[in-house]
Amino acid sequence: MSTPEVFMRRAIDISRDKMRADGCAPFGCVIVKDGVIVGEGVNNVVNNHDATSHGEMEAIRDAGRNLKTWDLSGCELYTSCEPCEMCAAAMFWAKISKMYYANTLGDCEQIGLDCAPLRTMVRSDVEERALPARRLLGPEAREVLDEWAAMPSFDPFL
Repeated sequence: MSTPEVFMRRAIDISRDKMRADGCAPFGCVIVKDGVIVGEGVNNVVNNHDATSHGEMEAIRDAGRNLKTWDLSGCELYTSCEPCEMCAAAMFWAKISKMYYANTLGDCEQIGLDCAPLRTMVRSDVEERALPARRLLGPEAREVLDEWAAMPSFDPFL
């Protein structure tokens, strides 16, 4: 019988295996639906030349492909480390039902990986962020949003 510990051990094992074999960062994730692993991912930022290639993001993409849906309601996510804000946002949009984690962001901070600046930026209003931002062509872009909202198939969670 599969237990939460079995699934978490798989997330930890793939993080270690891919770190040793492929030079990935040691962050692994599995997504489970009805007791079956439907998605797996590891942090492959360096190898994929993709800043979004975190374990959780890759597992969500894998589960979506395998289940042929973006809606992962009813799925549980097991990750070897507490997710950053980007990954937490992806879990929100994917409608993950429950998350389990092993390491904490505090554990990462102790080895030199500090997500506090990301946390501060994401929780700030856009005008107050360290990343300079300027709004352009708002009314033109709003026309597209309004057109989308008027479509019979409109679903704001697509």
